[in-house]
Parts: sequence; C-alpha cells; structure tokens
Amino acid sequence: MTEVIVHETTPVTLIGGGEVAKSDLADALSYAPFLVAADGGADQALRLGYEPRAVIGDFNSLSAATRSSLSDSILHHVPEQETTDFDKAVRAVTAPLILAVGFLGARVDHQLAALHVLAQPHDTPCILIGAHEVVVHVTAPLELELTPGDVVSLFPLAPVTGRSSGLEWPIEGLDLSPMSRIGTSNRATGAIRIEADGPGLLALLPRDCLPALIPAMRAGRSPSLQRD
Repeated sequence: MTEVIVHETTPVTLIGGGEVAKSDLADALSYAPFLVAADGGADQALRLGYEPRAVIGDFNSLSAATRSSLSDSILHHVPEQETTDFDKAVRAVTAPLILAVGFLGARVDHQLAALHVLAQPHDTPCILIGAHEVVVHVTAPLELELTPGDVVSLFPLAPVTGRSSGLEWPIEGLDLSPMSRIGTSNRATGAIRIEADGPGLLALLPRDCLPALIPAMRAGRSPSLQRD
C-alpha cells in the first residue's frame, strides 16, 4: 500500500505520460490547480509549460533531464513493480476528487491499465479526462444533467447489476458483464441517474459534461465499493 503523499482539501489534477492536449490540462487545472505527476507525466507537464508540485512513481519513465530539473523534495520514489504509476499516484493522493489527464489515448495497453485502476477501490474518486470522453467508476448514485441524445456508455469490468433513469435503454434487470452483456452506445433522454449494486461499472460520458460532472462526483462521493 502506497503511503499518502499529497493531502489536499480541494481537487487535484494528476497528469500521466500518455496523450494530453495543453487545453485539457489547462481545463483540469482551472478546477483543480494542485498538479501531481505520475512518473513520466512530469515530462508532459514541463513540455506543456507547467511544473508539478509532486511526482510519484517508480521513475522508470521519468527522463533524466526532467528529474534533474526538479527539486528532490517533490520527487517521491515508489519502487514496487506490482502496480502501475497511475495506481501508485491515486493511492498516494487524498483529496475530494482527482482529475486525471494523460492516461487515455496513445497505447491501448496503457488505456486498459488505466481503466483497470479506475475500477479498483480507492478513497479518492477520479475522473479520467480524454479528448472526447470522460470516464468514471460508478461507486455511488451518479446524477447528471445531460442533453437528450448524448451518448452514455456503460462498460462493466466485473459482473454487476444496477438501475438507471434518463437512459433510452434502462439497465434495471440486466446482468452486465465484460464476458456477455455490456452497455455501450446508450443515450440520454435528459437528466440521468445511474446506480450500481457493486464495483466494476464504468460510465463513459461526453467530454463537455465535465463542468457538471465535477460537482456531481463530489456530491455523490462515498466509500469505494468493496468486492466480496
């Protein structure tokens, strides 16, 4: 278990080493100005003109040039190899919410690993921000105002059931599973409410709903759903 390294009372932006546009990072920082980098995400931050206030990881991806340019006081080496740097960073941050950029896009294996981490039990809720979508783990009822026709994809990473309102195709009574029934390309009819009976249900939502999603995630914050 990674020790808590960053403790903040306001949301935190976490940057990874994947694809990230400067506009996406600036957008995240407008809501969560405390910037943390997961390993090679520090290179991305400096490239985009920002300096992280903490760097967390095994430092296998952190360039020598970036490492030497940063103060040792903000470099937090977590050498274990059982978890990804995204997982290490999320577990090391205590905050109302994490906005994570640079974990979607580029290599598919890295994206799958990020989704795996998102579905694990963590004390701090997290929003993965991509170029076109945002992704969250539904651990508490999620209520959100959307525009009719907005795509709402639900993807189970474990067998899970739940309930919904405001979706064209409700999920109540369905057994969702990555090996059988999934819920991609659903559509909102207006305001939505999604509730899961256990862990593992990811919601993929339109990128432009981020301003409304942030307070919704904070309002619905609850302890992570634990697997039996």
